[in-house]
Amino acid sequence: MRLFHWGAVITFAICYFTQEQSYENHLLSGYILLGITFIRILWGFVGSSYARFSDFIYTPKKILCHLRSLLNCHPRRYLGHNPAGGAMIILLLFAIITITLSGIALDAAENRAGPLGDSSLFQYLSTLQMIHNISTNITLALIAIHLLGVATTSLLSKENLTRAMITGNKPREPK
Repeated sequence: MRLFHWGAVITFAICYFTQEQSYENHLLSGYILLGITFIRILWGFVGSSYARFSDFIYTPKKILCHLRSLLNCHPRRYLGHNPAGGAMIILLLFAIITITLSGIALDAAENRAGPLGDSSLFQYLSTLQMIHNISTNITLALIAIHLLGVATTSLLSKENLTRAMITGNKPREPK
């Protein structure tokens, strides 16, 4: 899980910051990001208990209740992902898949390259550019919300969630 998380952070950053300077690095990091995202999705079905989707996909009602508890400064503690964190994971996975697949299609449309290079996607160039750009901007917004959520939850629960994502250890009992 930690490898996926930090691998996604690094490859997304490389994709974002190389889009103008190094198209080859942009493409390579995009393909790596897509690959590790598919591995994460697979791991969501067969992985460890806290990594499984069944552990952190909640109903909209539970997500809203959890968000209200954050606003009231009394969130319930979860050993795994809380309902808002679980929803964010799903949103980020969909956003990353949208960015990477639209990027592959865009490479085919612009350069007639990649696995879709022989297609007629060039007809949809402006639409693909729009999808790729909008999904990137949405992902940036989701990342900002995610970081805000981690910081807020860490403060309210008095737990260092970032350290837990680095070490893989979250105490069963809060301090």
